[in-house]
Amino acid sequence: MAFAKKAAQVLGVIANGSFKSSRFAGQSLDSRSFTSLAHGVHVFHCPDDVGIVAKLSDCIASRGGNILGADVFVPENENVFYSRSEFIFDPIKWPRGQMDEDFLKLSKKFNAMRSVVRVPILDPKYKIAVLASKQDGRLPVEITCVISNHDRGPNTHVIRFLERHGIPYHYLQTTKENKREGEMLELVQNTDFIVLARYMQILSVNFLRSYGKDIINIHHGLLPSFKGGNPSKQAFDAGVKLIGATSHFVTEELDAGPIIEQMVERVSHRDNLHSFVRKSENLEKQCLSKAIKSYCELRVLPYEKNKTVVF
Repeated sequence: MAFAKKAAQVLGVIANGSFKSSRFAGQSLDSRSFTSLAHGVHVFHCPDDVGIVAKLSDCIASRGGNILGADVFVPENENVFYSRSEFIFDPIKWPRGQMDEDFLKLSKKFNAMRSVVRVPILDPKYKIAVLASKQDGRLPVEITCVISNHDRGPNTHVIRFLERHGIPYHYLQTTKENKREGEMLELVQNTDFIVLARYMQILSVNFLRSYGKDIINIHHGLLPSFKGGNPSKQAFDAGVKLIGATSHFVTEELDAGPIIEQMVERVSHRDNLHSFVRKSENLEKQCLSKAIKSYCELRVLPYEKNKTVVF
């Protein structure tokens, strides 16, 4: 991540697919205001069966809750069911602990692979660590630290930003022989997930398995693909007309994890190298921000071996 003003912008945003699906009419979490009610989100992934939607609806309604919107996806010719529901409820009538018990019963009944409920105003914010390199909205996350293999002075734009928000910055000088992953694991052990903000180092299989939680990455998607040093200049010199960005989960296979979000933008002969690079970097920032937002709002579910359902 290019840590001058671009990096601070990305951190500021963080701090502050084609599927056959059906949509039930309703309102988003932010579209109405209820002084005494709380908003909840529930995602469900289980083998397909008769009556799942009815049971989910009844679970919420029986506790006095009201569904604002629900998305359901049942892949063609596959015995699997996905859903995401947004609802409002009275926390006094439906205590948070009781809610977990109620959804756990449904999970057991339908042998769910995943059943997650989140109440943003009651549950802690996601704790994340940001790993960044030299390359330079408010979201429901708390950045616990920024780790970089590139040192930067005490009076740089990004350091002032981090100090202003009380976010620790850790510089870990790495080499091919020593990536200092043991130290990184200690720094990120209490996080819910990690964001790689253009971190120009490959994480080892041992790191991925030891951390054991989700890691979200962002990289350019210049079309056609340009590899090696300075891909933006390569693409600019080749006169490409489309640039893109891809945010995906990190897996043991390099840059091959399930895709969360992709964005593209047109460029033309009117762009110089500076505007070309600026558009590419801004696109990556937007793509990463949207991916993190979708993840935190429980919109992302695993689908098949290497795909995602993003509601």
